[in-house]
Amino acid sequence: MLTKEVRDSFFEFYKQRGHKIIPSAPLVPENDPTTLFTGSGMQPLLPYLLGQPYPEGRRVADSQKCFRAEDIDEVGDNRHTTFFEMLGNWSFGDYFKKEQLPWVFKFLTDRPEDGGLGLDPRKLYVTVFVGDNENGIPADAESIAIWEKLFAEKGIEAKYVALESNEQGSEKGMQGGRIFSYDVRKNWWSRAGIPSKMPAGEPGGPDSEVFYDFGPSTNSGQARHTSGFGKECHPNCDCGRFLEIGNSVFMEYLKKEDGSFARLAQRNVDFGGGLERLVAAVNDDPDIFNIDVFESAKKELEAGTRKTYEGNERAFRVVLDHVRAAVFLIGDGTVPSNTGRGYLVRRLIRRAVRFGDELGAGQGTVSNQSTLSMAGQRFIEKYMPTYPELAGKLEFILGEIEKEEKKFRVTLAAGVKEFETRAKGGRITGQDAFDLYQSYGFPLELTEEMAEDRGLKVDRAAFEEEFKKHRELSRTASAGVFKGGLADRSEETTRLHTAHHLLLRALQMVLGPEVKQRGSNITAERLRLDFSYGEKLTEEQKKKVERIVNEKIKEDLLVVRSELRKEKAEKLGAEREFGQKYPDTVSIYSIGPQSATPEEPRFAEAFSIEFCGGPHVGRTGELGRFEILKEESVSSGVRRIRARLL
Repeated sequence: MLTKEVRDSFFEFYKQRGHKIIPSAPLVPENDPTTLFTGSGMQPLLPYLLGQPYPEGRRVADSQKCFRAEDIDEVGDNRHTTFFEMLGNWSFGDYFKKEQLPWVFKFLTDRPEDGGLGLDPRKLYVTVFVGDNENGIPADAESIAIWEKLFAEKGIEAKYVALESNEQGSEKGMQGGRIFSYDVRKNWWSRAGIPSKMPAGEPGGPDSEVFYDFGPSTNSGQARHTSGFGKECHPNCDCGRFLEIGNSVFMEYLKKEDGSFARLAQRNVDFGGGLERLVAAVNDDPDIFNIDVFESAKKELEAGTRKTYEGNERAFRVVLDHVRAAVFLIGDGTVPSNTGRGYLVRRLIRRAVRFGDELGAGQGTVSNQSTLSMAGQRFIEKYMPTYPELAGKLEFILGEIEKEEKKFRVTLAAGVKEFETRAKGGRITGQDAFDLYQSYGFPLELTEEMAEDRGLKVDRAAFEEEFKKHRELSRTASAGVFKGGLADRSEETTRLHTAHHLLLRALQMVLGPEVKQRGSNITAERLRLDFSYGEKLTEEQKKKVERIVNEKIKEDLLVVRSELRKEKAEKLGAEREFGQKYPDTVSIYSIGPQSATPEEPRFAEAFSIEFCGGPHVGRTGELGRFEILKEESVSSGVRRIRARLL
């Protein structure tokens, strides 16, 4: 099956079960300082899982674009990617386990002509929550019973095995089981992690994962299970035999002030299924880089490098993954730079250049475009039927990739000079090799080859000590940035969020209606707004913007949330987030006029109207005094303002 066919089948399956299909949110989350990118289907929907009514109802499904940078160095095996699509179905306090698990099983195992994927149920293994005695949370016996029944209906005996932990699983192995339970480290979900780390008021719950069994050996370079992955194989093993293809989270607990757990009044379902992994399972091929979305870009890379994928899998996978991720990130407004989100796009492109050059991409191209740019174009062409907005951004996306590639080649040249300087000492130390890697992007293998040409050796062991320390620091930093997935909803952040709306409207009044939001970041201390404008603001313009915002604060205008059909909100001129797709029914916030009431927002006279999910203060008089801290350039045609409330 093709990727589009799997995605469409999922949508149709859940439409028939009362779900509203909603569009993917952008890769850059709105007003969420805890995470750089959208990394799961859950992130954009968390407010509704926490109880806020969703405009489209209590059952929705989607395919969410996701980007995860935590394991960027892991890309190169048969399953890791930085960009992926996450199929999701959601229940906001509606159905629960007895509906969800049979639906998942039915979708996976029914024949394609009946609306399913046609997977062999004998190749499916599932995991459940073993319980947490320390916090008085029982094992998920209900899910175990449901899975036993579902497999029995297919004539499959589903033996239950309690492994309790991944380490224990490595010792005990399969034991003829079909249903396996693990502890809080594997089969529990909350924003804060395991139950003991959850703060009071935090929701969480057990989850149940589905794994596809490709067999003890594979046809894509993966060896049979070895002791490096533990003594025995089991569903959560990383040897390549099993691939997780879906996970149902059952958010049913709330941590109380005394540290104990109570049942949530609104029990939710959050299902996530990796689209690319599902396609790989349908094709019974454990290498996700063999699915259709990579095919044309892979052929372009083969033509441009005169190398084949077979025998060069790792380098091909890195280039294919990183170019695809860069296409979508740039398409959603993140361009290469030295900081934040832009730095990660830069890192992706530069790693793609390095691994592409290993294949010979730097020596030959099939046209005036670089090989990487051509691969990017093939990805855009492949995804345009699903994401038509990519068509209008094709030249911009490819231009950014080519510009960054050219810049990096200058850096490479500088790195060669640095290598020559260090080689004059008669040796290349591990620290030298690491400095070349960190500052110039030289892979160790490149440094070793250059050293060998001069009769020198590199201290590989010393490099790997240095590299390990760097990696651990990177992982720690990434964990801090990517752990939350939720915007801070504190009182201070809420006030700044409302001030953000006033600021955007004031900028339009001073600079012109063509000013649009191009990004934002709000913490409890300050707000940051990126907006489209080609010139530096004068001191007079900044003072005028400040004055308008403070006037509207002084007027104590009412802030009203309304739910409208998207078409009506657009006709009202409501501001939209750049790159965002919206459902048929949307949430908007209007500010003012003085005569507005919650029952009659009086949109035509409002000072500001924006598509937004909140949260906001009730009246602008709650904000205090507004002050611009800094105004600066972000990129060509984009300016940035940092501001605060006093």
